[in-house]
Parts: sequence; C-alpha cells; structure tokens
Amino acid sequence: MANLTAAMAMIAVFALAVGGLHLIAKRRERTKGALMLACAAVILGNILIWTL
Repeated sequence: MANLTAAMAMIAVFALAVGGLHLIAKRRERTKGALMLACAAVILGNILIWTL
C-alpha cells in the first residue's frame, strides 16, 4: 500500500510541475504557477521523508 501511495504522489508531483511551468511560461499566471511548483516541492519532500 505504501508503494502505491508513493507512486501516486510522484505522478502528482510531475503533473503539478508540468502544469506550474505551463502556467508560468504560456498563460502568464505566475502566482498560480508558482503555487503549483511549491506544492510539487512539498509533496516531493514528503515522498523523500517517507522513503528514507
């Protein structure tokens, strides 16, 4: 069950990172894009804590 949770969280990290970069680059919505990138960083940090 823990492996499934980590895998789903990593998929969320990739989706948030791509979406955040897209918002910053294409749609010029820097605040929403930055928040999405920050959320991806927090989830990635949680995954690293869980796996170590």
